[in-house]
Amino acid sequence: MVGYNVTLEGKTVLVTGAAGFIGSNLVKRLFHDVKDIKVIGIDSITDYYDVNIKYERLKEIEALNCDWTFVHASIADKEAVDKIFTENNISVVVNLAAQAGVRYSITNPDAYIQSNLIGFYNILEACRHHEVEHLVYASSSSVYGSNKKVPYSTDDKVDNPVSLYAATKKSNELMAHAYSKLYNIPSTGLRFFTVYGPAGRPDMAYFGFTNKLVKGETIKIFNYGNCKRDFTYVDDIVEGVVRIMQHAPEKQNGEDGLPIPPYKVYNIGNNHPENLLDFVTILQEELVRAGVLPTDYDFEAHKELVPMQPGDVPVTYADTTPLEQDFGFKPNTSLREGLRHFAEWYAKYYKTTKNK
Repeated sequence: MVGYNVTLEGKTVLVTGAAGFIGSNLVKRLFHDVKDIKVIGIDSITDYYDVNIKYERLKEIEALNCDWTFVHASIADKEAVDKIFTENNISVVVNLAAQAGVRYSITNPDAYIQSNLIGFYNILEACRHHEVEHLVYASSSSVYGSNKKVPYSTDDKVDNPVSLYAATKKSNELMAHAYSKLYNIPSTGLRFFTVYGPAGRPDMAYFGFTNKLVKGETIKIFNYGNCKRDFTYVDDIVEGVVRIMQHAPEKQNGEDGLPIPPYKVYNIGNNHPENLLDFVTILQEELVRAGVLPTDYDFEAHKELVPMQPGDVPVTYADTTPLEQDFGFKPNTSLREGLRHFAEWYAKYYKTTKNK
């Protein structure tokens, strides 16, 4: 177990992508857990998915009446980023702003270069010129590409990305390493595995499937259902992030007198891959239970098994041993429990109750 060396009480924290799924949940958790914390959020609120969900998340943060400042801007806007750092004494940065999604990177590559490369570079430069205690940033399980060895370990080689999205995330890790080495910036990268939960991303399978089933449309199950995903509930992800924020990799010098990069990368996943067909079955049961779909819904008529999509991988599976060893923590929300929370939120948010 590592000891905490970063105090969050009385500090100013910058969360990029604060209107996003993980970002908004992290901000709420910080305000709930930490005394006298000031949080600045930045988000460009792109229309990659329904912006109403993003505004809804921001409304929930504002309702807490805490020391919260929101900046509506992109991290690709260098001036906007510099202004935040110049006007505030930022102690910890959590970079969750990114253009997400594998399939979208095939049709809209520009968005990935702007946000994931230029945006992250702007954050690194700001951390370089304004000494921060810790930079925590989102990487992704997609960096493992189609590695055959499972579970995926942070010791594995990750040099063969199969999508532009994955390539940008691997680039983030490399850029962070260079800045840690050159400027002694403590940084920790987090490879998230298939994050899900209430008020999540509508482009993710569980949410997209639900929307389609509600409309009576057919859902496509890729690779004929022979896909496995390490579904990780959002509260588990946030728990991991909050713990990791409080331990920055130690600064030390090597034999050459130069800094040994204060740099770490962790997987945060459930360490329990689920077959896509089992996942769909549990989702269906929970949607019926929450009243989103009627009890007599004909699921078989709304399912289509299709081949693999370009850029997709057949399995994701996290080795979370280092996370357990260093932080005494392992995500443990079962898929049924997590999807139950999602289904109940969906019923309430969209007011879709079929069973009286």
